[in-house]
Amino acid sequence: MLQRVGTNDDDDLRRRDSRPHDIRPRVDADAPPADLDAFLAGIGARAFRFAELGLRHRDDALDAVQDAMTRMLRYRHRPAAEWTPLFWSVLRSRIVDSQRRRMMRLRWLVAEPAAETIDWADAGEDPARHHAGRDAWARIAAALQTLPRRQREAFTLRVLEELDGATTARAMGCSEGAVKTHLSRAREALQKQLEDLR
Repeated sequence: MLQRVGTNDDDDLRRRDSRPHDIRPRVDADAPPADLDAFLAGIGARAFRFAELGLRHRDDALDAVQDAMTRMLRYRHRPAAEWTPLFWSVLRSRIVDSQRRRMMRLRWLVAEPAAETIDWADAGEDPARHHAGRDAWARIAAALQTLPRRQREAFTLRVLEELDGATTARAMGCSEGAVKTHLSRAREALQKQLEDLR
């Protein structure tokens, strides 16, 4: 049997009491948010980038995200595990609706101003800036804009948002096989366009 040599239980207690205590509750990183407000606050910046890539217009993207968040209030009673695919599905539908409205207004007849650089809404660090820098992210965003809508959605939800296949399929309203096909085609197209970033 092992015994402690040279320590006293009183000394051990004093050492334990002299350390600062962390009274904050431990939060599991994978745990769902406590309420819908926390969920929407955490997903807002990523949703804006997703909408901006799809709509290519900052104000339309802000409107789409705000509308999707407002519509999520109807689903406050649903379990937190359902919020992520539900939100992306609502946002995707809102983006498609905006694109259809834009086409119906015949916006193509009006000369559009030159493409402006993307001004990201969040000032904090995000994985894209941390990983490859702002210039590389701008090139990736430009390459994503050239993809067909379904391929762009599959790539953004699966790779950038790191949703699993089933959640992505529910958000996109298609099968997991279709998500895999769209994702494969998107990766192939992006690989050709971004060959020099490797």
